[in-house]
Formats: sequence, structure tokens, C-alpha cells
Amino acid sequence: MRRVVVVGGGIVGLAVARELTGRGLDVTVLEKESGWAAHQTGHNSNVVHAGLYYKPGSFKARMSVAGNRSIVDFAREHGVPVQVCGKLVVATGVEEIPALDVLAERAEANGVPAKRITPAQAREYEPEVSCVAALRVESTGIIDYPGVCAALVRLLGEAGADLRLNSAVLGIRAGRTGGVEVATASGVLRADALVNCAGLHSDRIARLAGLTPSARIVPFRGEYYELRPERRHLVKGLIYPVPDPTLPFLGVHLTRMLDGSVHAGPNAVLALRREGYRWTDFSAKDLAEVAAFPGTWRLARRYAIPTGLDEIRRSFSKKRFAASLARLVPAVTEHDIVRHGSGVRAQAMRPDGSLVDDFLIETARDQVHVLNAPSPAATSALEIARYIVDRVV
Repeated sequence: MRRVVVVGGGIVGLAVARELTGRGLDVTVLEKESGWAAHQTGHNSNVVHAGLYYKPGSFKARMSVAGNRSIVDFAREHGVPVQVCGKLVVATGVEEIPALDVLAERAEANGVPAKRITPAQAREYEPEVSCVAALRVESTGIIDYPGVCAALVRLLGEAGADLRLNSAVLGIRAGRTGGVEVATASGVLRADALVNCAGLHSDRIARLAGLTPSARIVPFRGEYYELRPERRHLVKGLIYPVPDPTLPFLGVHLTRMLDGSVHAGPNAVLALRREGYRWTDFSAKDLAEVAAFPGTWRLARRYAIPTGLDEIRRSFSKKRFAASLARLVPAVTEHDIVRHGSGVRAQAMRPDGSLVDDFLIETARDQVHVLNAPSPAATSALEIARYIVDRVV
């Protein structure tokens, strides 16, 4: 039986492993942390995206629309909490209406159930919302992504997969007669193929394997607040702004979670460590890599003023963060929100300073490397897995 090593125990890596076992392959999953879904999967907003934002025909568009169905079906089949609640994307000023119209066109092109509605109709869904126009997206949902990972781990265990926590990859080389050899602290694994789903460290794993990846991972931290329990009634579902089309981030938004809490965020600031969930999380090695990468400075020249400065100010100012939310729901004040936590997005950047907009998957002999899989990768995980395993098999 052919053996495949999967590096990374987030939702994409576990989905790939499950797809491999489903096709009769022997699988080993290597995760450097002591638990599954420890980073991006366990620190996101748990939204099931509809496929609204993405360029028609792109990986993100196709996989998000299909993934919206497959991840919900998986959750329902395996007892993972999920709710398809829909969301509003709201234009808070007339200058945002053209961008809202573009989103409506993309929704139609991508097969996403969405419709333009009036401010009065928007307030039927969200009585406290403020807008001049809105887009109602019916297929957006909320899910427990760590719960999805727990279900995948259970299925992998039942299928006989070799699941290894606390197993960082130390080296990778081609086997003498084909395949790959992967070094860990507990020894060397020999396999017919390797799939790199290492998220925040995916470019490093690719370089360990002898590749020169076309993009570098640059970590961006997204910080969250949540509404105080007595103010949760201000938000009934999901409220998003019209995003800036020049940036890969969707902007600060409001999300009612499965437990009834309402999360607000995230913003987007450069993390000082690849797993830097706080300003105090600092790595000289990680920061030196970012500083030495020419794409970083080219991006900074393009966005540092005013976009980057605005994000940093909002990171340190609760008042500014609340003001961003008040554009969507005017009743929200700085006294209504409390810090909740943060996540780090593994954003791939090219040497010219451009942010990779789509999923990026590169291959070498007996290797597949997932080098850019930010949101909506969790939504699309089962579809990404099928795409990758088609190439492995």
C-alpha cells in the first residue's frame, strides 16, 4: 500500500488525510503541536463562507461554493454544530454602492444565493443596522471548525491512520529510489509522497523539501472583541461591511456565534512572530525574515499610509475599534465591547509585494505544497482535499 505523509494538523491537513485514507492509501499525519487545529483553524471566526467575494473561475470561488455545501453536510452527518443563518453585507455610504454592485455580480457569476435589498428590508433582518443598501447572502453559516477537526481525527483513527502530535518536521529529502524521507525527532519516515499543509510554516516546509516557493508567508494578526452579554441583542446574525477590493481582508464585522455570543473583528496588523497572537509575541528570526524579504517593503510603500497606520491605531484603541463597528451598528459603543482574542493569518506574498489572492498549490516530484490557504480555506477544506489527492493519486 502506498504511504503518504501529511504535514500539518489543521483542517486542511486533516481533510487531505481523510481523503487519502478514503482512497485506500496509508497515511501518517505530522503535527508539531500537542493538539489538533492549534493555529489558524482554532483561531478564526468559524464562518462558513458562501463564495461571494472571489473572482469567478478562481480556486477560491469554485472551492468555496462547493465547500459551503460539503462542509455543512459533513457537520450534519457527524454531529458537529452548524447553523446556516445567512448574512448581510452593508453599504454604509453611497460611495460604497458600486463595490456592493460588483459583489452582487460576483455572487450571480459564482452561483451564490444573494440579492440586493433596501435599508428597510435590511432592518427586518438586523433592526439596529445602518446602511444605504445591502446584500443578503442566504448560504453563509456558522460552524464549529475545531469540532470538524475532532470528527476528522476520529474518522482517521477508525481508518487506521498514523496520527502523530508533538512531531515537528526537521528535514525532508528525496528517497534514493523515489518517494520522500521525512526526519522527525523520533526518527525518519519513508513515504511515497508528501503533502505540505503546514499553514503558517508552509513555505519553510517547502524549502526544507528543496523547493524555492514562489511566495513567502507573512503573518498578519487579526484581533477580536466581543459584545458584552447585555448588548448581544444588537446583532441577530452576521453583519459585514463592503470590503476594500484592493485588500485580501474583509474588514471588521459582527458575527453571532453558535453559543449566542457576538464577536467583532478582526482588524489586520503585521504579526511580529509567525504564531504571534499578541504584540508581546516576538521572534527575532521571524521578524528578520520579514524584514529581509523585498516584498515586505514594496507592500509597505503601497499600504503603510494610511491603511497600515489605521489598523495599528485600531489595534491599540478600543474607541477606534468600536467606531468601526458603529458604522455598521450605530448603537455599539466602546463600553459595549471587551477583548476576546486573536488569530494569525498565513498570507502568502510575492517578491513584488503583491498579496497572493487565490489558493496557491505548488508541486514537485512526489510532493504537493499548499502555500496559500487563508480564508475561505476552512470552508473549502474538503474540496481542497479532493483537488490535492487527485494529484497525489
